[in-house]
Amino acid sequence: MKAGNWTKAALVLMVSLGMLLSACGKNAEPAPPEDKQNNSNKPAVGQADDATPYNFTFYMHYDWAVTDVWGQDPVTQWIIENKKIHIEPIQSGGAAEAKLNTMIASKSLPDMIQMERGPGVDRLQSAGTLVALDEYLDKYPNLKEQIGEETLNMLRSSDGKLYQIPNWFTSTPNGNSGWMINKKIYEQLGSPKLETFDDLHAYLSQVKAAYPDVVPLEIDTSGVGFGIIYAGFKEENAPHLINHTAYVDNGELKPIFNDPVYREALLYTSELFRERLISQDALTQSLDQMKERLHSGRVAVYAGGDTANVGRDADAALKQADPESGYIAIWPIHKEGLDKNRITPSSWNSLGWNVNIITKNAKDPEKIIAYLDWLVSPEGQRIVWWGPEGIMWEQLDEDGYPVLNEKWVAATPEDKKGMKLEAFNITGNTTFIDTAKVKLEKLLPEGSRNWATEAQGSIFWKSSMNVTEFINIDPSPESAEGIAAQSSRDLYNQTFSKALFAANDDEVNGLLDKGLADLKKVNLDSALQFKTTAWYNNKKMIEGN
Repeated sequence: MKAGNWTKAALVLMVSLGMLLSACGKNAEPAPPEDKQNNSNKPAVGQADDATPYNFTFYMHYDWAVTDVWGQDPVTQWIIENKKIHIEPIQSGGAAEAKLNTMIASKSLPDMIQMERGPGVDRLQSAGTLVALDEYLDKYPNLKEQIGEETLNMLRSSDGKLYQIPNWFTSTPNGNSGWMINKKIYEQLGSPKLETFDDLHAYLSQVKAAYPDVVPLEIDTSGVGFGIIYAGFKEENAPHLINHTAYVDNGELKPIFNDPVYREALLYTSELFRERLISQDALTQSLDQMKERLHSGRVAVYAGGDTANVGRDADAALKQADPESGYIAIWPIHKEGLDKNRITPSSWNSLGWNVNIITKNAKDPEKIIAYLDWLVSPEGQRIVWWGPEGIMWEQLDEDGYPVLNEKWVAATPEDKKGMKLEAFNITGNTTFIDTAKVKLEKLLPEGSRNWATEAQGSIFWKSSMNVTEFINIDPSPESAEGIAAQSSRDLYNQTFSKALFAANDDEVNGLLDKGLADLKKVNLDSALQFKTTAWYNNKKMIEGN
């Protein structure tokens, strides 16, 4: 955390006054200060009946994943001493699928696996290799109280039982998608009104005329950038269903090329592309190429799916050369006549990213469940995120939040990385962490705040839509519906690319008409019927029916 030109004394005072915010709070009440040391080894709610040491193996099912070694840092040393837990990592070695298949064939599955929701988990559950968690939920209530019964219900398997615990679950909005502008270019052009798509077109034309070496509008390479534009043409229109080649029409999922709002948004985007107001290599450039333009200040407006993090890095790069430059996150651009406060280019779901599952190879699965129950609690999140008491903080406030000390203020990101802060949060309580970060940033002077956290708290999370009901609606890839869904995604990508490069509006409309006919040929309707049924089943689970 950078502190600008503040004096050390002022920094210490500022942080001492700041207290981190809890999202859930039901289990957040700390012991009184005088009892804190005496209570450190007492069994808590959700703690296993005995405190004998327990080792278990943990495998992250991703090619890129490398799990840190346990016990070589303050966080895991504290957990070993106080929770008697030691995790032995199993590495994928860059070949996750082959590794998992080998472990299945040899009946040597790890005790716990972290992986994507969906077919992979279903495969292991159908084979009878997973531990059902239902019987433990009342004994270890943090899981149910912090994650929420509605979210847990969303993860139940076809037999009605729960085998999965989500990683990075949340009960409050999050997301990184949205818009940002180059501060210096915007001010040099007179800081014109920039709220509607008409405003945007006029501004991009100004940029093109005044700055021939600058890209007026950069949209990210994944195609998500177009989704940000699409979101602005209709209220509460988070672009998450583009990945399903669908939109909602009268309570059903229909082919997206049939959506008049999608067509309007694509016609607008194609026009910008023809007028060279969008980067001409938007669909082919590498991430590094895009970042180079942003970091050098040669982008006037940006729309993307990870604007919070992309913007933070680009803003820092520009400010190194010129403290008066940088990027500014702006409220989502919208179509004239719509309510700007109901435009949602970002989306979130309570299930978060992936899931943890416990296999029947675990000698004592209850010990693992007890550990996860502690980990999702406020105490668990404090320890893995800010470190044990006595290093970066010495006391809690009346609500149980750390009062960060001078060491935290002075520590660089590299210092905190070396302590492995955040590294072992395998079941993260997003609401607790995110709200804490936002409150802490507000205590800093404007020039010292984290760009991403400030943008998230003020704009990106406020313009994010809950799409939990649309999670886990994909058919199995090997099924007829799954094959139709994949073929439809391929056709969507081809049609979208051609339409973006179209010579005129008539060609765009013709391509979308042809695309709609092609989607019918690959039987998209059957895939959407499957997904619609799954969507309605999700609604029932969320409602507890």
